[in-house]
Amino acid sequence: MIHIVFNEPDVKVLNAAQALDETLAGEIVLIKDDYAVGPIQDIYSEEGKTTRKNWWRKVLEGSDLAASTEDGSVDDNATVASLKEKLEANDEEEIWIWAAQNKHDVSGYFWLMTQLKDFAGRIQILYLNNLPFFHEKGNIFYPQWLSEIPAKEFLKAKKLAREVTLSEFETDPDEWEKLSQENGGVRLLEGGKKLVSKNEDFYDGELKKLISGDWQKASKIINQHLTKATHTTGDAYLLWRLKEMVSSDELDMQGNMANMKDFELKQKSTPTTEA
Repeated sequence: MIHIVFNEPDVKVLNAAQALDETLAGEIVLIKDDYAVGPIQDIYSEEGKTTRKNWWRKVLEGSDLAASTEDGSVDDNATVASLKEKLEANDEEEIWIWAAQNKHDVSGYFWLMTQLKDFAGRIQILYLNNLPFFHEKGNIFYPQWLSEIPAKEFLKAKKLAREVTLSEFETDPDEWEKLSQENGGVRLLEGGKKLVSKNEDFYDGELKKLISGDWQKASKIINQHLTKATHTTGDAYLLWRLKEMVSSDELDMQGNMANMKDFELKQKSTPTTEA
């Protein structure tokens, strides 16, 4: 059994669940990229892969994560190639895909599914779509992320595993292809597994609402967005959008843009007109 998750915190909680239930034992594989943002047109071709890698270079330029585009630490294509090798080498091996109801997991699921069609019948999905769980304090809640679920609750979640159907292996790749052709910079989850495309500047309007006429650190603006906004995404993407607005002369900036804690932003100053 090979478990697939799409967020690093999910690895820790699934490890804890395995310690409680040996029937969950198996390798845990992390899909690292965030397929809810960025270009996805022709994403399985070499040209498409290069386009996406170059986009991440631009987004992460100057940040602590910039090296990840060059050092091979994020290479989902190599991860999938390894998965296929293991499935081909062992006819008894199967994959369990774990996904919660958020755009990050669902986008990753669609990206992955298209590449596993040859292994229909050996792919299980555990999609925690609008399902209630008990929190550590005993209260019922509806998790948006797997990592929010206490490890002991995974013993209940495993009962939700079901085989990905032949119909899904036909329709889900078609849905991903439609999104790939639209090639919006942002994908949002409308419910179930329904993703919609938005432009790459989708989050700009909400970010601008948090920017006043006084200087504020970029880190503060991003943290406020992550706390208050209905739709949000990773801080690296939000930081890139702030930098893009500075580059297009929509905001005033001071400091060093290499780190979101080292520069400040405010609304664009209105030039004074001398009498």
